[in-house]
Amino acid sequence: MIQLGQYPAPTHVIAHISDTHLLAGARPLYGAVDVIEHLERALAQLERSIAQPQALVFTGDLADLGEPDAYERLKAIVEPAAERMNAQLIWVMGNHDERPEYSRILFGQESDAPQDRVYDLNGLRVISFDTTVPGYHHGEVTDDQLDWLADVLSSPAPHGTIIAVHHPPIPTPMLEAMGMLELQRQDRLADIIRGTDVRAILGGHLHYSTHSTFAGVPVSVASATCYTLDLSAEDRILSGVDFGQSINLVHVYEQQIVHSIVPVGDTSEVSGVPAAGWEQIAAMTPEQRMETFSRRDSAFNRGDG
Repeated sequence: MIQLGQYPAPTHVIAHISDTHLLAGARPLYGAVDVIEHLERALAQLERSIAQPQALVFTGDLADLGEPDAYERLKAIVEPAAERMNAQLIWVMGNHDERPEYSRILFGQESDAPQDRVYDLNGLRVISFDTTVPGYHHGEVTDDQLDWLADVLSSPAPHGTIIAVHHPPIPTPMLEAMGMLELQRQDRLADIIRGTDVRAILGGHLHYSTHSTFAGVPVSVASATCYTLDLSAEDRILSGVDFGQSINLVHVYEQQIVHSIVPVGDTSEVSGVPAAGWEQIAAMTPEQRMETFSRRDSAFNRGDG
């Protein structure tokens, strides 16, 4: 791809996917939501896109009830897609997941300990950090986990670090009820992260997309592939809807990171330019492109060129 703007290609691309909530036997969630179809559609859209991610990061609630068959079905769907895209798979624990089943089926070693792991993506460090509390939906991390994280972050990575968690350490003003289920004692985590090479925090849990900062670090929350929450619902504390599912793309540059929301589902194109046009664009000088595509009264922008 030719460089059209001021920025070169990103050094790393990550697909950020969250809250798949699969059930055993391919059962629909709440008897109504085809979570497998939604996940497969999201992966198909990602695969046909120009993104070419180096990693697929799933930020928790992989299975709705932690059932072994749900994890097996998840693997059967995601692993072939990741292999076709030549992408590293990075799983993160969520509050609906069960550590023994999660660790045994996804990693081949059963454990009820926190599921914290470190990945190296050609110099970009990604840390899967377990914020779950067995038997509860809120989040917390132990002293041992914080000591482990501090030790990992004590040595900077060549391209910095991204931390992936389920419970995002941010306010939820459009969903006040989530305050009861948020990550507890966030100040302790902030003390560990502040001043390190952490460049971004990826989260899930909320079932809607949102962005903030934490300890000076940008936080990006991916929505869900299963169902989302209607933040404009009237007279409801929570309102889950089978609508508006999305995934995020994370483009890492030398000096910045770009987070993009990609809606999942069928669309109808109302305007567009076919891919065959790239050949013509590549043959132009930068000045010709400016006059053709930026000039408001050009033949292209008038629709007759």
